[in-house]
Amino acid sequence: FLFQLKAQVPGSTEELRCLQVINQQQEGSSLEELINNRSCLKLANTIKAYVATVSPDLPALGTAPPCLKARRSYANTSEGQVPPKTAGKPSAHLTLRPQSLAQDGNSKRFGNLSQSCRHAIVRWEDSTIHSHLQNLTYHDGRLRINQAGKYYVYSQIYFRYPSDGAGARLSVPQLVQCINWKTTYSQPILLLKGVGTKCWAPEADYGLHALYQGGLFELKAGDELFVSVSSLAIDYNDAAASYFGAFRLDL
Repeated sequence: FLFQLKAQVPGSTEELRCLQVINQQQEGSSLEELINNRSCLKLANTIKAYVATVSPDLPALGTAPPCLKARRSYANTSEGQVPPKTAGKPSAHLTLRPQSLAQDGNSKRFGNLSQSCRHAIVRWEDSTIHSHLQNLTYHDGRLRINQAGKYYVYSQIYFRYPSDGAGARLSVPQLVQCINWKTTYSQPILLLKGVGTKCWAPEADYGLHALYQGGLFELKAGDELFVSVSSLAIDYNDAAASYFGAFRLDL
């Protein structure tokens, strides 16, 4: 608009200089901050009044239009000024890694676990195509809560229990999965427990069984969660079958 006005309306050198000053005005600054000349300020206010009369919807002088603001934002990003990343809600989905009997839950670091769920799972993947970790902390088999709130906690374990040949007809393995809650209290608290008792077909080499459980709990910052099982006879080759996770709900 200012360039068109300068081209169409002959004016004095002083007026042209004023138009150049107005045109170079930065976003967010007022006319009074940039123009000390009284006649120049009068011209600027006249232009503002004219624009407001002709088209009230146009942005006022000194305010960049939305397209220009978007372009400036993009330019800042391209210059290395990355916009701040919006913090997401705490969530985690971990997938199983092969375990070692020497690393199971008999270790004192997990506390006293019940005999039916005595093996703590100490190895989970947290950064693969099937897993993620956001605003929660994972270490040595445990998820640590960083932000207090109501969390949905869940787990599924895919057991691959071997048969014992002819003895399989009498084998009735009890498969147990537990989600444990570690607070400032010395011993873990059992949050969820799932049990499956199966009798496999005599001719089967393996009996397959998946146990899933989940529940909503009020957790505090510093609380920890971990999974323990009755047997480490688990299928480790399927990341979609055995997993452990939690996410906060805003209720």
